[in-house]
Amino acid sequence: MGFPRLWAALLRAWGRWTACPGPRVPGLPPMAGNKVPPALASHQDRKVRGGWVWEETQRPPKRVKGGEDEEPPRKLPKRKIVLLMAYSGKGYHGMQGVSAAGQVVSLKVWLIDDILDKINSHLPSHIRILGLKRVTGGFNSKNKCDARTYCYMLPTFAFAHKDRDVQDESYRLSTETLQQVNRLLACYKGTHNFHNFTSQKGPREPSARRYILEMYCEEPFVREGLEFAVIKVKGQSFMMHQIRKMVGLVVAIVKGYAPESVLERSWGEEKVDVPKAPGLGLVLERVHFEKYNQRFGSDGLHEPLDWAQEEGKVAAFKEQYIYPTIVSTERDERSMAQWLSTLPIHNFSATALGAAGTGAKVPSSLEGSEGDGDSD
Repeated sequence: MGFPRLWAALLRAWGRWTACPGPRVPGLPPMAGNKVPPALASHQDRKVRGGWVWEETQRPPKRVKGGEDEEPPRKLPKRKIVLLMAYSGKGYHGMQGVSAAGQVVSLKVWLIDDILDKINSHLPSHIRILGLKRVTGGFNSKNKCDARTYCYMLPTFAFAHKDRDVQDESYRLSTETLQQVNRLLACYKGTHNFHNFTSQKGPREPSARRYILEMYCEEPFVREGLEFAVIKVKGQSFMMHQIRKMVGLVVAIVKGYAPESVLERSWGEEKVDVPKAPGLGLVLERVHFEKYNQRFGSDGLHEPLDWAQEEGKVAAFKEQYIYPTIVSTERDERSMAQWLSTLPIHNFSATALGAAGTGAKVPSSLEGSEGDGDSD
């Protein structure tokens, strides 16, 4: 199910509103049933570098002039808004291909009463619209984004030493190991050449350089007898598979398969065979609009896009849909344990060409359709 499902829900919500009995809205002709107004039905979606913008491609029909005393029609204006979306990636295959607790989309709509309830009534429970804010007319959620925060939830046995069983559910993350994990994750902060963390960039492409603001692992917690931890990373932008490879390399180092020196070497021009952690635990946590907030957030006309009032809804959605899906899928499919069993075949001291000669897995340019973020 792709992202146009949301637009279809907007259309149905508008159609239901126009069919409700009650006083006529000035400027709109009476309608029967759930027929969508021609001006609304004529909308087409247009993809803009991964974002979605809707345009009106047809003018509404001109009104036939009546008597001289007839009240002139008043056009109901559309407003530019952003919607805060949350969805479980297991049942939704649109946008960035992962689960999301704080995705943001921009579009123009008629601000009808109870618009969020009407949209959600046409969506499955694992896709929710959690909030709405008015924005400036030229706002674009893709282009105005300053940074993104992702979470990666994984069972902590991923950090157990390589001599232990790959799926030791009795494993509990020690304070010392958590400190080691956070020390390694902090090495990613700043600007680095991440060409080894995607299959789409060469070592000398300027766009392979990405800026990471922070990356750390939170305290572990137990779900259904299995201990999990959440890694958070905030960056200006991410390339295809970048976050999963960042996590994968740190796991390989902590388990003892790779030396710490490989982290520094991976930012050089030499090709390094960086393992890619499973995609199951990846969640888009938040989209940041800090420059927009500085300019318009306190102008008295627009709200800052910080979603502070929606934090409770976001947390509840993660607890009800995202985390249980990750836990149950990990138990059923054992994606982390299966991936951990492939780490011994990686040769972290060789280049990708050398690793290919030893039978180790080499990243393919055809790998994967899901993205951690930007895939430009």
